[in-house]
Amino acid sequence: MKRFIDKLEGMGELIRVKEYVNPLLEMAEITDRITKQKGGGKAILFENTGTDFPVLTNMFGSERRMAAALGVEDLEQIPQRIERLLAQVTAPYRGWWEKLALLSQLNEAKSWMPKQKRGPGQCQEVVFMQPDLLRLPILKCWPHDGGRFITLPMVHTIDPDTGHRNVGMYRMQVFSVSTTGMHWHKHKTGARHFASRKTSRFPVAISIGGDPIYSFCAAAPMPDGFDEYILAGFLRNRAVTMVPCLTVDLSVPSDCDFVLEGYIESKEGLALEGPFGDHTGFYSLPDLYPTVHITCLTHKKGAVYPATITGVPPQEDAILSQAIEKIFLAPFKLAIAPEVVDIHLPVEGVTHNIAVIKIRKTYSGQAIKIAHAIWGAGQMMCNKIVIVVDDDIDIRDRKSLLDTLVKHYQPTRDTFFSRGPLDVLDHAAPKCGFGGKICLDATKKNIEEEPETPVAKFVGQAISFVHAEKEHPQALIEVLLDQSVDLENDFSNFWLMGSNADPIRDMRISGGALRIDARTKIPGNLGVPKFWPNIVTSSPDTIRTVNERWNEYCLGKFIPSPSLHYLPLVNRNSAIALSKEDHNSEIQRLKESITEMIQQMKEGTPNN
Repeated sequence: MKRFIDKLEGMGELIRVKEYVNPLLEMAEITDRITKQKGGGKAILFENTGTDFPVLTNMFGSERRMAAALGVEDLEQIPQRIERLLAQVTAPYRGWWEKLALLSQLNEAKSWMPKQKRGPGQCQEVVFMQPDLLRLPILKCWPHDGGRFITLPMVHTIDPDTGHRNVGMYRMQVFSVSTTGMHWHKHKTGARHFASRKTSRFPVAISIGGDPIYSFCAAAPMPDGFDEYILAGFLRNRAVTMVPCLTVDLSVPSDCDFVLEGYIESKEGLALEGPFGDHTGFYSLPDLYPTVHITCLTHKKGAVYPATITGVPPQEDAILSQAIEKIFLAPFKLAIAPEVVDIHLPVEGVTHNIAVIKIRKTYSGQAIKIAHAIWGAGQMMCNKIVIVVDDDIDIRDRKSLLDTLVKHYQPTRDTFFSRGPLDVLDHAAPKCGFGGKICLDATKKNIEEEPETPVAKFVGQAISFVHAEKEHPQALIEVLLDQSVDLENDFSNFWLMGSNADPIRDMRISGGALRIDARTKIPGNLGVPKFWPNIVTSSPDTIRTVNERWNEYCLGKFIPSPSLHYLPLVNRNSAIALSKEDHNSEIQRLKESITEMIQQMKEGTPNN
């Protein structure tokens, strides 16, 4: 981690803040302002944190820093290397020389396998058998968060049935000096390992820091049973050295900065975890998750604590997603859909809401086939809106994409609805983790794809954002937004479109257009959850503190808080914007008001 920080500084990609900055809210507000700058701003090293350790944020927040973290000049170098490797492994070998060449590749693969080291590692230079998590500068990012959260933990578990290791990234709320929550969703590998446990105490080890490649691999959508440290060895061209933990039968990288060892007691009830300002840009509301009991805290001398913040996009997790797009495209094509040319997950779609797929189309119905392939591929099963286009389209150019919709997408002919798994964090889903999906086929149509009874071609622009539904829509896609939303901010509008709408409940074909209701929903209504979360913003007090101290931080030209744009959309001072109880009490208030008016009319009291 220190070598990486030095590298960033040499690249001009690091800001050092020497003045004291509070890990509670203040660091996150500064990071949010820097992260949302053009190009992702710079990484920030907070050197005075009120603890013995500095904090590094926004380390993955630009393509240049992401490439540096993965040890390359350009992210394109990695998928090119993967494609060459896959081509060699899958090619039909006929001669001895070709077979020997393949053997050399297999020998190279051996060098990627993690190595076990005897004795202590750098991460165990300082040991606390009575752990106190308050020794660490753990951030509280947003005003309605349930507390401090470890946001870049690498959680190590072992499959009780196979013995395979998994390294996942699941946020961890600090409950006390020696306990945390473990926020793993039911479809995550760590949760499956815990569900298959054979003993009452399920061991876990959490590493923080070390080679930034480890964090990337923990966040990557790896196949179940594939060791993330093999991917790390491949990416950095040398094996990861592992050391045994001191109090649990697990191993962690020798060079990580911190290690939390512990266990989950299976006989213990689940604990209430959250709220948390999540990567969706909305609060994920409190829910029940296991408690981790920390048995040991170790760290290397001179350790650096890395953290990330999530919230309204763009944040640095968008750059992680872009790297995953590039690196995992070749394996996806080989294993699932060879006709896929490229995949793009727009930042506004917060990874899972919107996906644009470029294909080499050769037969009718291929776009629908691709949609089903995407919805059945690992974490892509959480995708909600998929747009499929031909291979001559630049899917990262907004104008090119919208022009393609106008040319080749007709809502009545080219819209396909489905249902399936969704991200547990999707607050618009009718049921937790389950809801609607939609495919927009914007490919050129073959004759078989035309309806037997021709329909009138809908003429209009690709998309329009409105406050009130028009009787005669002017666009192929009409998106209805709350009155408080600024219709001129397309980034926010696309983000809200993906976040606030469920395809089955909130999307319909009417007047020849696809109409999307992306407004805040009334909780408890048919198909709407009991609670609707608020948008994640800083508090006015935190904004004011950072404004007043800006010159002390030596961050350069003043940057206003991004939260100022979203505060008008916040309903009340809580993680919850609306609840079923709020709606019921409002209905009751209206009923009482109407009853009073009727009574006044009966009594002849003048009242308009």
